[in-house]
Amino acid sequence: MTQNGHERPVVLEARGITKRFPGVVANDKVSLTLHKGDVLALLGENGAGKSTLMNILYGLYHQDEGEIFVNGEPIRARSPHDSIQRGIGMVHQHFQLVPVMTVAENVVLGNEITRGGLWLDRQQAAERIQTISRQYGLPVDPHALVADLDVGAQQRVEIIKALYRNADILILDEPTAVLTPQEADELVGVMRTLTSQGKSLIFITHKLREVLEVADRIVVLRAGRVVGETTPAEASEASLAAMMVGRSVLLQVEKTEARPGLPVLDVRGLQVRDDRQLVAVRDLELEVRAGEILGIAGVQGNGQTELVQALTGLRPPEAGSIRIVGRDVTTATPRQISELGVAHIPEDRQRDGMVTSYPLTDNAVLELYYLEPFAQGLVRNDTAIRRHAEQLVAAFDVRTPAVTVPASSLSGGNQQKLIVAREFTRELKLLIAAQPTRGIDVGSIEFIHNQIVKKRDEGVAVLLVSAELDEILSLADRIAVMYHGQIVATVKNGELSREQLGLLMAGASLQDTSASSATLAHP
Repeated sequence: MTQNGHERPVVLEARGITKRFPGVVANDKVSLTLHKGDVLALLGENGAGKSTLMNILYGLYHQDEGEIFVNGEPIRARSPHDSIQRGIGMVHQHFQLVPVMTVAENVVLGNEITRGGLWLDRQQAAERIQTISRQYGLPVDPHALVADLDVGAQQRVEIIKALYRNADILILDEPTAVLTPQEADELVGVMRTLTSQGKSLIFITHKLREVLEVADRIVVLRAGRVVGETTPAEASEASLAAMMVGRSVLLQVEKTEARPGLPVLDVRGLQVRDDRQLVAVRDLELEVRAGEILGIAGVQGNGQTELVQALTGLRPPEAGSIRIVGRDVTTATPRQISELGVAHIPEDRQRDGMVTSYPLTDNAVLELYYLEPFAQGLVRNDTAIRRHAEQLVAAFDVRTPAVTVPASSLSGGNQQKLIVAREFTRELKLLIAAQPTRGIDVGSIEFIHNQIVKKRDEGVAVLLVSAELDEILSLADRIAVMYHGQIVATVKNGELSREQLGLLMAGASLQDTSASSATLAHP
């Protein structure tokens, strides 16, 4: 790797890293190098061993075999503290922040600046955070509570935490998985700023477009081994997907024209408050019919979360009505709604989709455990529960050494596939899918998308809520744009361009988008 005719120095090297867990080899003789000022993208299916490798580099795990070198010197990190001391920082997929503390308190936690050895010097900490913020284009308010920040701002705090500890090597684990398209574009700009100032990045993602846009080199893992190395100039989304999965992958969903039937979900005048008691959904109306996919497009934080929670019985509406298959479920419980044939893929799989400490067997029957054949009266039928879990794991390709391991041991994508398997194998009338492919690989995305279309073709009404506009455009038959808690427009897919939908998502009216389209056509 050269820069102005000179070889860029190697700042990090892994040689022959092997890591075994009971029943699985997570990393099998993995080797890679990271050059100064480069972005190294690490690709692979869920369970391919990417996060395990990064956790070894960061000191959370210890390799069974192999060596790690930082700036040419061998290291064996026994803890994250050791890695941080060597200039390695990590931004985890699930943020490691304390919501009730301020930005400054989170950043300095464990590395506090004190006055007289006793008192936290908040002012000096805030000044240093503001310096880092300006230097790298990471705007944050040091005095703001983390609980009040949107997801994009929280991620900036995580990056500042690493830079505050003088990290020269940054590991970004699925950094755009929870970001809106606009926030993801901003992060790409931040990554370029970081590398221009000499930082070196390892970038784990499933979004191939981002890899081709920002990476200098790309390493692909499959089943714990390196199966290829390339550059954006030599690769395409299709070639990277095939390298990851080991076969060609359809990046565009194949589906026939929808044939909608009778309304299954009917929402009128819905008003819902968020956790701060602010109105998050206001006077919302929508209808989803059997045999169609209605996609809710919108920037995250415009009431989508509260809408889905109200529809699934997780949050009581303040006003309005919700009817499912003709039944008023406005005040119904989650179990009552589920028993009407409603499936729910939640946006936060770990908080709302599973009990991570439970084994896969229990998670596979969370909504059915009290019904036959999984129970006879008050007695569990463990044989039937285990058989059911094994069937789901096989049918939906959930990568796990056994169905008896806790759900927390699965990669994020395999946790998602387990939830999808559980929800899709019931008799359904309505499927509510919130961010169904967040943070999962292209092979799993292809599989889940096809399963959603299959449910539609079976006559299920599908409400798809996604911050990924590409996903909405690929799957939806009709698109409803949500802004500030309201549906501001509902159109057939194809009636508006991606740019026009983006304007609606930013608060423009249909008239504004038409005018903008005319201006673009006739400058």
